Amino acid sequence: MSVLLPLSVVVPLVAATLLMAASRAWNRRGYDVFAIAAAGSVLVICIVLLFNSTREPMVYWFGDWSPKDGVALGVSFVAEPIALTLATLAAFLVTASLVYSWHFFDTVGNLFHVLMLVFLGAMIGFCLTGDLFTLFVFFELMSVTAFSLAGYKIEEEGSLQGSLNFAVTNSIGAFLILSGIALLYGRTGALNLAQIGESLAGGPADGLVITAFVFLIAGYFVKAAVVPFHFWLPDTYASAPTPVCVLFAGILSELGLYAIARVYWTMFDGVFGAGLVNLRAVMVGTGAVTAIVGAVMCWPQRHIKRLLAFSTVSHVGMFLVGVGLFSPVALAGTVVYLVTDGLVKGSLFFCAGILLHRLSSVDELGCDGLGRDIPYTGILFLLGGLGLAGLPPFGTFVGKAIIEEEAAHLGYSWVTYLVVAASVLTAAPVLRAGARVFWGYGPGDAYGHHSEAEGDEGEPETSEARDITPPLMWVTAAALLGVSLVAGMIPDLSIRLEPAADFFLDRGAYADLVLRGVTPHEVPLPPGAPLLKGAVIGLITALAAVFAAAMGLWHAKLPASMKGIIAKGLGPPFGRLRALHSGHVGDYVAWLTVGVAVLGGLLAATIG
Repeated sequence: MSVLLPLSVVVPLVAATLLMAASRAWNRRGYDVFAIAAAGSVLVICIVLLFNSTREPMVYWFGDWSPKDGVALGVSFVAEPIALTLATLAAFLVTASLVYSWHFFDTVGNLFHVLMLVFLGAMIGFCLTGDLFTLFVFFELMSVTAFSLAGYKIEEEGSLQGSLNFAVTNSIGAFLILSGIALLYGRTGALNLAQIGESLAGGPADGLVITAFVFLIAGYFVKAAVVPFHFWLPDTYASAPTPVCVLFAGILSELGLYAIARVYWTMFDGVFGAGLVNLRAVMVGTGAVTAIVGAVMCWPQRHIKRLLAFSTVSHVGMFLVGVGLFSPVALAGTVVYLVTDGLVKGSLFFCAGILLHRLSSVDELGCDGLGRDIPYTGILFLLGGLGLAGLPPFGTFVGKAIIEEEAAHLGYSWVTYLVVAASVLTAAPVLRAGARVFWGYGPGDAYGHHSEAEGDEGEPETSEARDITPPLMWVTAAALLGVSLVAGMIPDLSIRLEPAADFFLDRGAYADLVLRGVTPHEVPLPPGAPLLKGAVIGLITALAAVFAAAMGLWHAKLPASMKGIIAKGLGPPFGRLRALHSGHVGDYVAWLTVGVAVLGGLLAATIG
């Protein structure tokens, strides 16, 4: 069974190579079929590996270079449930995106398919590798492919600008990661994650180790789009092709958080364990700031893809809170939340792509009422907004409920209020946009002073007839939303992940498996956690989001005195926050520098 581990990466990369070689031998339909078959095969492999890893984690050593006396010279892939859950999500989203983009672009050739398959192979390798430098290699392969996909519409200035911002900021993040790897290699003489962890556990938490940790965390914060490293994300998502946005919002940023959890628990837990309480405060606080900034920026957006981009930033903050609690229960809840939210977000981006196909725009005001001819897409869009709010039985409510309960148990009871506020502020604009675009509710100009170009998308992405929606576009959007809905109905979903989370957080068990081939003992499932409180909170959050959306649609009917108070209280902060997102890469690099300095200072003060 372990032979399937390398195949999960080899299949998409070899398929991409064959597509390049056959660039003149096949027609467009052949490219589509071959790429979908390759991605679907990887999805099947990941599902098989996932089910087998729940019974027994596996390790595959390339070239049979297994460790001797605890020293690893070879490169390994480690099959454990958390990593394979994310790998399966990546394969599912790539497969769905390729199905959605059947005959998608006006002129695409086979390059889009090649890039998507390479991106898939890089993401799965990133999830499975047990080697720090190989993690960086897959990070770079993933990044370079993502830069190309983000700027795929080279005829549009916005696409190239977004891709440039993405490339510059993430390349700096990669440099930070490489610097951290160099410091760790100089200290330990190892690159295997487990071996580095065992070496660091016997030494002090000195300046070199802390600096390496700061560089690694900052680099992965850039990839995850954690505030203030997030500025590249809205520009990129607003101009990238819709199928690419689905991957970026559904899995790319989340992989940055996965890397943070992986490198901490396998390498730094032994040396920083004594300062875990302080480190938890830093991570939870950073997640809270990210959640609020992203949520607040959602409200004034009229460009639907940019709106969904800022909601992604906010949800990354909530995921970071779950990861930063450093608890197996919280990690299990975070994985559930992350996966189901990624599916909901992917469905919403697909719906935005349908709007772009039918109306040649994703401007909330410019499309006022024009979506009446596609009511089923409107229903999906509104259901997606409720899914963002955590309405039961969407799987998002399960993940949020577990994080809230565990945060309260660890002394962070305010996290519940944070999650509710962020969920309302991200879901309400989506519901507002859906009600306005698909049913024409609210006045035609909700903001009054925005330029007409602000919500413009650019050139249409499709060449199909505008008066119909290709069935595959609608079906993929419905499928992603349906899977998220069904996931929330699985009994004790997060409880089933807790043993996997326990192993993920157990540095000793991971090292024994990788370096000594000792299979971890089976952990019994904990008792089921009651979710009634979480369901009630999810229902209240969804109702609050509906109310807030209605306020956004009909705020003009509020008393003049109340509108004046709102304008004076919220106008200046909104204006200053919007001004920070200038679109200039130099500004973004400056904020990235500030973020590294602040993060370094906080971590040095708390764990040094």
